Amino acid sequence: MDLMSIMGALMGSPSTSGISQATGASTNDVTSILASALPSLLSGANRQATQTSTATSFAKALSSHAQDDTSNLAAFYNNVDLNDGAKIIQHLFGNQTNSITRSVASQAGVTQKQALSVLSAAAPLLMSLIGKQTTAQTKTATTQKAKTAQTTSLMSSLLSNVDLGSLAGSLLSGAISTNTAKTTTRSTAKKSGGVDLSDGLDAGDVIGILGNLIK
Repeated sequence: MDLMSIMGALMGSPSTSGISQATGASTNDVTSILASALPSLLSGANRQATQTSTATSFAKALSSHAQDDTSNLAAFYNNVDLNDGAKIIQHLFGNQTNSITRSVASQAGVTQKQALSVLSAAAPLLMSLIGKQTTAQTKTATTQKAKTAQTTSLMSSLLSNVDLGSLAGSLLSGAISTNTAKTTTRSTAKKSGGVDLSDGLDAGDVIGILGNLIK
């Protein structure tokens, strides 16, 4: 499974602009919230896929979300169901939902309500992106049990070479750097590990950051 393309699509400007329109949050705040929360979102998805009690239902949910049309993210977010997204977040974070969203809000400099709203908008796209990849790679499985097993294996391998702690710090640092730069001049934007932040934290930058962190 390609983690880089998932992260790039979720944090690229079409996605952050769509979430901004759906929630009323600024694109800068959306970027900061996603940067803070992405490692927890990925960990939660991995936990859902690998725990015996949730693996089958999660595999079915991914298959369902894989049918979503994400070819036009503006249209996707115009129709995004924030209530469904909030339920996804509850599943991914479990009994840590309150503490994680509070921490994300603190790191991003927004209210907890704003953070939860943005994450609720982003969650359906995350499920769709993962779902499209797992569905494509498990299409030869003939039973739900086989599909679940393959999905579990794919999710386990997804994060095997990524340090999520470093990823969180790097993404948030990049988001803060670009947001600060936008309030001054573009020429003052920082670069990190060869990643060009002069035009904002875009999909290419996210992929570059991840590339620098893969062991």
